[in-house]
Amino acid sequence: MKFNAFVPELSVTNIAQSKFFYTELLGFYIEYERREDRFAFLSFHGAQFMLEQRNGHWETGELHYPFGRGINFQITVPHIAPLVARLREHNIALFREPFMSEYAVGETSVREIEFLVQDPDGYLLRFSQRCNEENS
Repeated sequence: MKFNAFVPELSVTNIAQSKFFYTELLGFYIEYERREDRFAFLSFHGAQFMLEQRNGHWETGELHYPFGRGINFQITVPHIAPLVARLREHNIALFREPFMSEYAVGETSVREIEFLVQDPDGYLLRFSQRCNEENS
């Protein structure tokens, strides 16, 4: 397994609940776990996350829901529709419904359809699908 140069580790309140959300609802894969540490390393379409149940080792201040205020994690996927459908099937509210964005990238622009959802601890996840003439 190749590790990305940057892999966020999220402190979570309940590792079992977070693993269910990420794997069963979103489709992440557990690359490996350290169950005794309540830790899991996840991947999804090239994105990587580490989850660890809160243990006091990494907390620089008091944590209050929603965790991760001021940050969102963009995850590029081939298609957002299956994710949205699975979340809706499980009555998970989207933080922001699917919307179209256009971003300047140097001399060109990129169009994406995106949606946002919060994980069980409130971390904000932004799933993004690149658009082209075939799927826009």
